Amino acid sequence: MADKTASSSSTKKGSGSAPGVMDRTIAGAVNITRLLPTGTVLAFQLLSPLFTNNGYCHPINKYFTGVLLLFCNFSCGFVCFTDSYTGKDGNTYYGVATRTGLWTSSSDPDSSSLDFSTYKVVLGDWVHAGFSILVFAVVALLDPNTVNCYYPSMGTDQKALLMGLPPAVGFLSSIVFALFPNRRHGVGYPAQSSTTSQ
Repeated sequence: MADKTASSSSTKKGSGSAPGVMDRTIAGAVNITRLLPTGTVLAFQLLSPLFTNNGYCHPINKYFTGVLLLFCNFSCGFVCFTDSYTGKDGNTYYGVATRTGLWTSSSDPDSSSLDFSTYKVVLGDWVHAGFSILVFAVVALLDPNTVNCYYPSMGTDQKALLMGLPPAVGFLSSIVFALFPNRRHGVGYPAQSSTTSQ
């Protein structure tokens, strides 16, 4: 009888540690998926064939594609500095993190009475912005349409070298994002409801 009790208690301890490990693993995976704003990537994937003329670029196509790349890179970096809060009325309001706190629009009537100093920009925000821009740049510049547009005469060896770049950048970004988890709930990443446990 004592053996059954001991084995069942050890089973409970073993199963109790599994959710903790699983939660950390899932949280890490979520941070990795938050590397890039999906709207920006989707916009690039939709507009790239149009702007690059399916990879057969004329000079004007190169200019338009360059503007698209700059805009999407800016978007990836900017989103890292956005955050949200739930107002007293239960609505979600967005703002931009600054050195002094969260800068919000005046659409929330109670915003003047709230303390936004806890939303200050921190080192992790700059790291996230830098790596989001880096990851998007690798994804965008290795897009077949972009490759054909900007460097159509690339050799096989150069292409093989470039194809090794995404896994390397992805691995490095995964490590960095594990060290600097994203704590912001900005545009595209709304805050969790207060009923969920953290």
